[in-house]
Amino acid sequence: MLTIRVLGTGCPSCNELEKMCINILAENNIDADFQKITDINKITEYGVLRTPALIINGKIYTSGKIPTKSALRHWIYDNINKQ
Repeated sequence: MLTIRVLGTGCPSCNELEKMCINILAENNIDADFQKITDINKITEYGVLRTPALIINGKIYTSGKIPTKSALRHWIYDNINKQ
């Protein structure tokens, strides 16, 4: 199953990335294990120093910035195809 983690403490950028992920999953009827992680200790366990961060299937795709919607959709579909 596709796993997606949005790491962020609740800043507007973190919330925006979370919404983008949820919308893409819903718009494309994609089933995924999605979680937003806000605990700073858990965030640092991923090796992330800047938020928001996006992790798909254990790989960091972005840290410290919000990707475009098309880039985010591309990353999600790439990982679906690898399963």
